[in-house]
Amino acid sequence: MSRVGKVPVPIMKGVKVSLTGNQLLVEGPKGKLNLLIPAALSLSVTDKQVAVSPNNNKNGDKTADKNVRALHGLYRALIQNIVKGVSEGYEKRLEINGVGFRAKLDGKNLVLALGYSHPIKYPLPAGITAKIDNKDTLIILNGIDKQLLGNVAAAIRRFYPPEPYKGKGIKYLEEVIRRKKGKRVA
Repeated sequence: MSRVGKVPVPIMKGVKVSLTGNQLLVEGPKGKLNLLIPAALSLSVTDKQVAVSPNNNKNGDKTADKNVRALHGLYRALIQNIVKGVSEGYEKRLEINGVGFRAKLDGKNLVLALGYSHPIKYPLPAGITAKIDNKDTLIILNGIDKQLLGNVAAAIRRFYPPEPYKGKGIKYLEEVIRRKKGKRVA
């Protein structure tokens, strides 16, 4: 049995969790999210916590049992991320470095000037909000879905990943870029 999966997920104040069939619906002050639970797992929902447990393996198949153990820990972590997302939300910060590099918001589009011949327009998906700070060089992304937020931040970073020589590009705020020395002439 998974060590992560054994620990029940505490339900925070103001969060409602309901299970209908294999669909888990979590509602909180920030919004609501749902998760499809595989048939290999079963959930028990109480007022204070959600516990994930694997269904018994009837045929004694070792590979199926290994997959169920992997799903056990994964879905417990996914449920915890959903509960935290609808109660507190998540935030990612991206920093833009480079001369003339900046970002601005145009409605639901993020417009990036990254030294290319044209500005890059990135439409923000539903559920993700952005804010520009610090003289147009800090992008703050907020959302309740951790997976979607991470994918959006990674997509924005891919437009101009940080390069190690001058440090230009888009990087996560807490990310450390190892700098390299340039070419040396003897």
